[in-house]
Amino acid sequence: MSTVVPFSGGTQLRSKPREHQPRLALLGTGLVGSAFVARYQRLAQRNIPLPALGWLANSRTVVQGLPTLEQALATARQAPAREGGLPPWAESEALNAGDIVVDATASDAVANWHPEWLARGVHVVSANKLGRGGSLARFDAIAAAQGEQGAGRYGDSATVGAGLPLLRSLRELIAGGDRIHAVEGVLSGSLAWLFNGYDGQAPFSARVRQAREAGYTEPDPRIDLSGEDVRRKLLILGRAAGLTLESADVRVESLVPEALAHADAGDVDGLLPLLDAPLQARYQAAAGAGERLRFVGRVDAEGACVGLRALPPLHPLCGGTGTDNQVAIFSDRYETQPLLIQGPGAGAHVTAAALLDDVLRIVRDST
Repeated sequence: MSTVVPFSGGTQLRSKPREHQPRLALLGTGLVGSAFVARYQRLAQRNIPLPALGWLANSRTVVQGLPTLEQALATARQAPAREGGLPPWAESEALNAGDIVVDATASDAVANWHPEWLARGVHVVSANKLGRGGSLARFDAIAAAQGEQGAGRYGDSATVGAGLPLLRSLRELIAGGDRIHAVEGVLSGSLAWLFNGYDGQAPFSARVRQAREAGYTEPDPRIDLSGEDVRRKLLILGRAAGLTLESADVRVESLVPEALAHADAGDVDGLLPLLDAPLQARYQAAAGAGERLRFVGRVDAEGACVGLRALPPLHPLCGGTGTDNQVAIFSDRYETQPLLIQGPGAGAHVTAAALLDDVLRIVRDST
């Protein structure tokens, strides 16, 4: 018999400590969560050892025990909205040491639970940038929890670059005694796509609409155009490089004009043409100097900034196509010629693959 557990309780999620097999708990049933389920099933069909996907949840409900994961996803999506109350996944007995929480949300409330789960020995695998890319206090709390005896492991490769080996490369360089001088890159797949193909001829607003229809931007493209997503990714990279950064330490140049920034969601599409004249002027100035526009984040010992830059064609960050992320790492080892990491940086499928890579890494290291 199937069980649908609403957020008003959580007792049916309890299991005996130390006697159960580790389980996966998926939080988030949107594009990334759905892609995670699809990839999980493909890997299972190939007999790749994975923990059982014990339950999944969204902001409305928790579902477990249905015959298929497709039914579980559908049930979660169709659940009515709910307000208030402590969700079952937050209860102390809902998860046991050795279980793996997969955070496929963008929720600040879920990110707040990362340190708690880690301290209880629950592993956390996250695409949610607010864990290590939000407040410095929460970043420090995650680090402190990881340092406790019996703590869970933290997988965050999906938070920047959709699984490209960016964080792993930074950490391995530092572990090998290298010193990081600077990290800069095209960190937004949606903004990469927008500027890789913008030629100043068609209105920029038309290209934004194309990106939205293709699923490259959020339904509200202001989220991408504001640079806030890049700010969070840059914080994650800078903190991984050993810099102590608050969110306010990152200077962000938003591409969104004031009138568009403060518009109601229903008026956004009609106001997108406000982007056209400023960006056409920026394009013409760059083209006149033989340069190309790229939306870049950079962090070094002197500070951190995010914004639109005009770069010479041979610059390391001008070689990408489509939604490619490109990140250049400058260090003692790579002082004049940076280490360049490039690859697809947007899309639910590559993000889901990165999440499952981290899950499999934790499983291998725990056996």
